[in-house]
Amino acid sequence: MLTKVQKWGNSLALRIPKTYALEVRIENDSEVEISLVEGKLVITPMVTFHEDLAHLLSGITEDNLHNECDTGDAAGKENW
Repeated sequence: MLTKVQKWGNSLALRIPKTYALEVRIENDSEVEISLVEGKLVITPMVTFHEDLAHLLSGITEDNLHNECDTGDAAGKENW
């Protein structure tokens, strides 16, 4: 896919097509690493994928649910 580099202040900016952004899970304000590899510009997303609690809990099944484990008495202010 071809795109254009455009001036942004004293720097240059590159627009990332939405389909590519979705594929690599980047969005506005995502951090990426920019490097030069054998004369090519390489943009690598810094993976900071955060799933919400509901999504994480939906992955628990009877098959992967583990038993409670006793970790001893509370120490400090961790008592709930």
